[in-house]
Amino acid sequence: MAFSRRAWLTRAAWIVVAMVALGSVFMIQGRGGERITAATRTTFATVGYQPPPPTSAGVRTGERVRLPYSTSPLWSPSAAKAPEQIATQVTWYALKVSPLPDDGRQLYLYIPRWKSDGTLAIYADGRLIHQSHANLQWNGTNQPLWIALPRSTASHPPARLDLRLQHVRGIGGAFSSVWIGDYRQLAPRYYVRDFFQVSLPAFSALAFLVTGVFALFVWFNRRAEPIYLLYFLTSAVSFLRMLHTFVGVEPLIISDAWFGWLTVDSTFWMILTLHLFGAQLHRARQPRLTAVILIVGGGWSVATLPGLLDPTLTAGPIYANMLVVGLVVSLNGIRQSLRARSRLALLLSAWCLVTVVAGVYDLTLQQNLVNIESVYLSNFTSVGFTLLFWYIMHRRYTEALEVATQAKADLARRLAQREAELTASHAKLREVERRELLHQERQRLMQDMHDGLGSTLVGALRAFEGDRAAELDAVGILRGCIDDLKLTIDSMEPVETDLLLLLATLRFRLQPRLEAAGVKLVWDAGEAPPLEWLDQRHALHILRILQEAFANILKHSGARQVTVSVRAEGDQVLVRVQDDGRGFDPALPVRGGRGLTNQLRRAEAIGGAILWEPSARGASLALVLPVSKPQRAVRAPHDA
Repeated sequence: MAFSRRAWLTRAAWIVVAMVALGSVFMIQGRGGERITAATRTTFATVGYQPPPPTSAGVRTGERVRLPYSTSPLWSPSAAKAPEQIATQVTWYALKVSPLPDDGRQLYLYIPRWKSDGTLAIYADGRLIHQSHANLQWNGTNQPLWIALPRSTASHPPARLDLRLQHVRGIGGAFSSVWIGDYRQLAPRYYVRDFFQVSLPAFSALAFLVTGVFALFVWFNRRAEPIYLLYFLTSAVSFLRMLHTFVGVEPLIISDAWFGWLTVDSTFWMILTLHLFGAQLHRARQPRLTAVILIVGGGWSVATLPGLLDPTLTAGPIYANMLVVGLVVSLNGIRQSLRARSRLALLLSAWCLVTVVAGVYDLTLQQNLVNIESVYLSNFTSVGFTLLFWYIMHRRYTEALEVATQAKADLARRLAQREAELTASHAKLREVERRELLHQERQRLMQDMHDGLGSTLVGALRAFEGDRAAELDAVGILRGCIDDLKLTIDSMEPVETDLLLLLATLRFRLQPRLEAAGVKLVWDAGEAPPLEWLDQRHALHILRILQEAFANILKHSGARQVTVSVRAEGDQVLVRVQDDGRGFDPALPVRGGRGLTNQLRRAEAIGGAILWEPSARGASLALVLPVSKPQRAVRAPHDA
């Protein structure tokens, strides 16, 4: 995919604008309220976790500190793994509240951040007013605190606040500054931080997971595209990794140890799925690097299982490994993306590198090396991953639509081109067929004129050229020529498979001639089914056969009556021509003519047959015609 410098500059400008806007949101917050930055800190060494006392009485004076206050963690391993045997520490912060105007408004206490793995108890004028549940793995690391302060017995705001933290000795106990004021003064500060620090990452992780589940169902139907499965896996491990940002205020459904294992080691799992997802984009599999990520991530996932090793021993190395592996995957992804010229893969790899940098900052925040009132940047990079994955899948979807649209357009163009070619070819074939039909019809007419009218005229010419020309019936000979010509013309009329119509035409032509010769014509035509094969060419054969039969009757039989009958028998139609003349034996050779032979040849040409049936007087000819498409052989009628 080609890169566009202008597009890159536009996106970079939008990113800068978004960062400036985000910074402005944190800077422009509510005004007013009292910010308490001075406190007295007192510590007590304890073992295990104890519930906070009902009052803060008896707390001795300690050192003066400035809030926010934090100490560098002491990563000293603890041999005891049971919660009741862990070396813990209670840290008290005593805060003096300046006199506030008593205008009747409800006052609130707002604490941006605190760090403790145990309980947080808040006392107002020595009385317990708030207590978090004990043994929280991530208590207070991310979620701001917002509680309503009760009025003192003198109907004045509390003059003193005591804050009690219990945590593992050497870890935790850090505290941010404290704000006191009414709702109008503190609500903007609290809700802005809560939205960007808790709600936005939580919503982003949940929305990412929902779309991941949708991608999983897509993968069920498209197993050949593993990118949808990787999308789901990435959304799932991203959700696990972000759990500590929005859970922990209430008791968990699993132990703190397992909760910590899930949220920490899911970072390794996300690195793996991001690497595999990027490989789907830039098409570089790199199985060796994948194996290294599996070995390192799998090894730490096993080593940090609850109950195996002390977390204080593994915390430093595991975070260092995460940063190194994440850096390697990010730089390798950028290299492969540039080589493959994949813009989407480059965006993903570059954002992975930004996340690694944010992870370095978050690690310094976790170690109290920067102001603890800061926020974890990885929360925002996680939101960026959600938006980036949506953008990647949107681009893949739109590109697939473009490809499908282009393919459809190409197919339509090819179909139109092919249709035009087929239309032209069909036109050529129709022209060739028309010429062939004209040629065949011309040949048929020429042959028929030659065999019919031509032979009749030649015979007449020879007869008149002979010695007995004066004795010939010139009128009869000319009438026969005219009949031949009319018969040829009649065969050209469309009969549309109607045999009776064809025979009616023959009757119209021959009946006057028969009556002139003193022969009575008896017409007995019944119902006859349509002959699907009957056309002009076949019609001429039928007419010629019957014409020859009538000509033989007039010339040789001396008959006074001719009967024509049409009957349908099964899949055949029988046309019988019977006379009452002298009759003849068709088995005996006939001298001086080829009429019978021509009749047989024409019947065979149309898939029919001619039968000379025995009769007590005269002769009987049966023309057998098939109803369906003519075959080479036709069986004899039942009464033959």
